[in-house]
Amino acid sequence: MVSLLSFLLVIAICVIIHEGGHYFAAVWRNVQVHEFAFGMGPKVLSTRRKGVIWSIRALPIGGFVRLEGEEEEPRPGDVPDPARSFQSRKAWERFVIIAGGATMNIILAWVLMTFSLATHGVLDMKTPRIGTLMADYPAAQMGARPGDMVLSINGAPIKEWGEIRGTLQGLSGEDVKIVVNRDGSEKTLTGKIPYSEEHKARLLGIQPSREVYPIGKALKNSLRFCGQMTVAVIQGFGQMLTGKMPMDVAGPVGIAKYAGEAARDGFWTFIAFLAVINLNLGLLNLFPFPALDGGRLVFLFKEMLTGRKFPEKWESRIHLVGFALLMALIIFVTWKDIMSILKL
Repeated sequence: MVSLLSFLLVIAICVIIHEGGHYFAAVWRNVQVHEFAFGMGPKVLSTRRKGVIWSIRALPIGGFVRLEGEEEEPRPGDVPDPARSFQSRKAWERFVIIAGGATMNIILAWVLMTFSLATHGVLDMKTPRIGTLMADYPAAQMGARPGDMVLSINGAPIKEWGEIRGTLQGLSGEDVKIVVNRDGSEKTLTGKIPYSEEHKARLLGIQPSREVYPIGKALKNSLRFCGQMTVAVIQGFGQMLTGKMPMDVAGPVGIAKYAGEAARDGFWTFIAFLAVINLNLGLLNLFPFPALDGGRLVFLFKEMLTGRKFPEKWESRIHLVGFALLMALIIFVTWKDIMSILKL
């Protein structure tokens, strides 16, 4: 149940933000919007406000914004205004409307990452400062406290967090003397840290402190992360297409599984998951593949350069083929996800 509810929440946020990008871009360029829908298939709920149908449909996967001029025949209840048709707008205006969805997903990812860095922070893996203590582990029994700065372990100086684990694993016995800086004065903690056969290591029972970034640094670092992940996604797909790495793409079932795991791990893990999903969705939608927004942008970019539209009949056929291929991929990935969960 947690996985299902988490999946529905993630999909709802991603779709509404994405379609909202198309909607507000269309409104900005004075293109008539007939319907804003969440989900696919038959309508479950709908209402009309200011000439726009706002609907929820039976299958909570995807959504759409239906614009004037995108369909050959108007639907019942539509009041077409040809002067506000999508097709009547200049190429750059149509480009902005199509790109608006993916752009909003990417912006949301950036906002969520910034929010996390500015309020929750990240683990400080450089400074050897104790953040939290794990109950019933040696550090708590030795009298360590959150905020203690580890200076040395059995005489070996500690400068960074990573050196704590390395030094502990290099000990020849269980007796340990840890010198810490507590509120400006040095304290010596003594005790025993036995070797854990289960974990194949000596466990002190401490976790690093968190560093909360000021808003400027949070904006900068989250933007850098988005850039790094963008490069990683592009490289990953390139390697999958060239056979250098196995095809590893999650479908709806896989996303539901990961969303449930993120929700169970806590609010901040779920926020991070939501940010990553939105970033991936935005980037994938910009891929120049037929039926995706990126595929439509390719034709619009050509029109912007040459001043000539690609024949609509052929563009529609190309997108139809792309859509069929995408549906086949989704079915295959979903089957693979189900088999993985069932471990068949």
